[in-house]
Amino acid sequence: MSKTVLDKVAIRRALISVYDKTGLEELAAGLHAAGVQLVSTGSTAKKIAAAGIPVTEVEQVTGSPEMLDGRVKTLHPRIHGGILADRRVTEHMDTLSSMDIEQIDLVVVNLYPFVQTVASGASQDEVVEQIDIGGPAMVRSAAKNHAAVSIVVDPVFYPQVISAAAEGGFDLKTRQRLAAKAYAHTAAYDTAVASWTASQFLDEDGDGVIDWPAYAGVALQRADVLRYGENPHQQAALYVDEAAPAGIAQADQLHGKPMSYNNYVDADAALRAAYDFEKPAVAVVKHANPCGVAVASDDAADPIADAHRKAHATDPVSAFGGVIAANRTVTKEMAETVKGIFTEVVIAPDFEAEAVEILSAKKNIRLLALPEGYGRNKNEFRQVSGGMLVQAGDKI
Repeated sequence: MSKTVLDKVAIRRALISVYDKTGLEELAAGLHAAGVQLVSTGSTAKKIAAAGIPVTEVEQVTGSPEMLDGRVKTLHPRIHGGILADRRVTEHMDTLSSMDIEQIDLVVVNLYPFVQTVASGASQDEVVEQIDIGGPAMVRSAAKNHAAVSIVVDPVFYPQVISAAAEGGFDLKTRQRLAAKAYAHTAAYDTAVASWTASQFLDEDGDGVIDWPAYAGVALQRADVLRYGENPHQQAALYVDEAAPAGIAQADQLHGKPMSYNNYVDADAALRAAYDFEKPAVAVVKHANPCGVAVASDDAADPIADAHRKAHATDPVSAFGGVIAANRTVTKEMAETVKGIFTEVVIAPDFEAEAVEILSAKKNIRLLALPEGYGRNKNEFRQVSGGMLVQAGDKI
């Protein structure tokens, strides 16, 4: 039997528990000004209280202190009952009343920095401590009950939260969108945890042969919508993998038109070729095929410019309209050469200021600076119909 849909639901009581405290004080102040009662945990509650904003600590609600170094604090019926009760079901509301449990209308949660902790090279015990338990439980509870509860996992959305609190709450469509974002947040988190856990057993017997785990997953976040895909009739988007080494998907575009699908494919192929070498190297690629790859002479006055001249000379006709990747900073001298060649993209770890100025005179050329820590993925995925092929990254 279908239930009556609630549109706007006023925000009277909010639960806030965040690791990333960006914008926390402004959020708490805005909610308090709108008459919202705040409930919070640990360091989040302390930061709110230090800002002079009234807040009720979770242990005052549950009647149980935080325990086990904070591993258990919100896993309690007085918290999850207030989040999960379906307000359209009389029996649910009667249960809350009989147990003296107050409803929670808004949940603001973000999770422990698991991916960042793994990337930092932390020990296994340190990584395990960043596996959040209570956070995902609250996020999923609120998202499940989006018929009445709003869930926010991103500080970017805080201004809208403050506005909604002052204007009678979020409408159903917004709550549904917030729930979808919340499920994506926990799905990405769980994928990172599952992948890391499986990676601990890739060579259990020490024979150098990968013991491929039963599960392999990648969590992707949309970063951009592209004009079209490989062909004009195909739609396309760019997604990033926050758990992977930073790469072309996170590159900083310094100049030029937006990147296309084919620009990304060619630029990534060129990068892989250029970074196969320890010496200064340049690769020129067009339609995913190399036109030239070269390393600098040992006695070159400007090694990266020398490598580019050699790479271009390999096949200057095919290089027309191609992509250039360098494994060193693009210098003024290299830019002087490139400016006379029709080029779609130049990507490198950095650009000299004069090189940017020279190349920016060309309206359509795209200049991309790689993020710090650029590297290849440990494993590579290739889609096939019905599944994926996975192989160890090609590292020479």
